[in-house]
Amino acid sequence: MSSVNKGISKVEIGLKWDPSPAGEPPNDLDIITATYATDAPYGSPVYLVHFDSRSPDGTITLNRDSRTGQGFGFDEVMTLELDRLSSTYSRVVVGVAIQQQEEQRVFGDIANTMVRIREGHTDLAQSDLGDVSRSTAAVIAEFARDESGAWLFREVLRGFDADPTSFAALMGSEL
Repeated sequence: MSSVNKGISKVEIGLKWDPSPAGEPPNDLDIITATYATDAPYGSPVYLVHFDSRSPDGTITLNRDSRTGQGFGFDEVMTLELDRLSSTYSRVVVGVAIQQQEEQRVFGDIANTMVRIREGHTDLAQSDLGDVSRSTAAVIAEFARDESGAWLFREVLRGFDADPTSFAALMGSEL
């Protein structure tokens, strides 16, 4: 928590991985964020943010999208401006999913994966996804409002065997 009274305000989710070896199809990992209504925090998401999208109000944005893992630093970056999110939302769940190609891949098949969650210059969590190495998708974080309306962070690492579309429907289940 950034301060006792204010909670988390703005976070950055970073995801990186190494490109596939020469001659193999590229690995495409995606950050997916689901936003849930105050009156149904474990219901269906009100909206999802993933590749080629952003939240309707501009508070959740995918700043960088990679389909190969090529580049320096974090290949995919998403910003969540929780302090600007309407009070009609009480829960935000963040996950990572592998776009499946010809053969199914799991996180253990992809070299040097790393997820970083940070607020400002402070790392809230990091994971190499090793604990979910046999999964095709994983929930990595949950942000929820407390009674005062402040956003709190909970580190989560829960694997799923699901394609990105199925994962989007499952990821908000009670953790």
